[in-house]
Amino acid sequence: MISRRNFLKISGTSLGAAAFTNAFPVEIAGYSGKAPKSFGFQVWTIKDDLFKDFKGTMKKMAGMGYKEIEMCSPLGYTGTGFEVFNNMTGSEMRKIIKGEGLTCQSSHFTMGELREHLDNRIEWAHQMGITQIIASSFWLPEKASVDDYRKACDELNKIGLKIKAAGIQTGFHNHHMEFEKRGSELIYDAMMRQLDPEVVKMQFQVAVISVGYKAADYFRKYPGRFISAHLADWSTAKNAQVPIGQGDVDWKDFFEAAKVGGVKNFFVEMAPETFPESAEFLKRI
Repeated sequence: MISRRNFLKISGTSLGAAAFTNAFPVEIAGYSGKAPKSFGFQVWTIKDDLFKDFKGTMKKMAGMGYKEIEMCSPLGYTGTGFEVFNNMTGSEMRKIIKGEGLTCQSSHFTMGELREHLDNRIEWAHQMGITQIIASSFWLPEKASVDDYRKACDELNKIGLKIKAAGIQTGFHNHHMEFEKRGSELIYDAMMRQLDPEVVKMQFQVAVISVGYKAADYFRKYPGRFISAHLADWSTAKNAQVPIGQGDVDWKDFFEAAKVGGVKNFFVEMAPETFPESAEFLKRI
């Protein structure tokens, strides 16, 4: 089973609610798109700092202008360092996050923990004030068939019904692997046909721009099917990840299409050194 760290390295990137009507402000002078009122960050790429000084890292990110944090489930991410938080309750973690002026509405969870420890994870989510439980990936074998993905979608639909009954929205986070084809069929499109749109919303990984897929196209193709997005930018000219606003993504079009898609939360997930410039771009627009 490939680790998230190795997948991101292989893919060539360093990548993991307000009401919809309140997610975007009025148009800003000099920018004709609709930028989000608030934006956040996914903790995966800065987890080493997080483990050393959780409170200090929250303070640093808030100082850059980030307002939201998306966590990774400590009990589900055993073996990656998150176990340092295993003795901290969700309520205790929430207090630290809130104390630095941040909110946490979303967290990633592994399919294994959702399958085997769902009641416990729902309890932790309630303690944290989390309203979105995001399955980080199915992590199927590299050559998994479309039928394998369909079966995994069916399982997530069932898990999602229980999560919905607890008052929380289920989501699914894609990686580059879901944007591979089996014959002429794109895995992501097959998943969208299989997942129950009322039970499982999608978290779109904008980083798939590096393999030619634009988030805005999918927001429009599947209106109302999305809950959040992981923001990243890519420069074809440099063949590298770059801070948001310095690459190939058309952010005006992205934010306009995000309204159609139903996106409520935006989380930057990139290499640590890109966070300051990315935040400045998002604040500026």
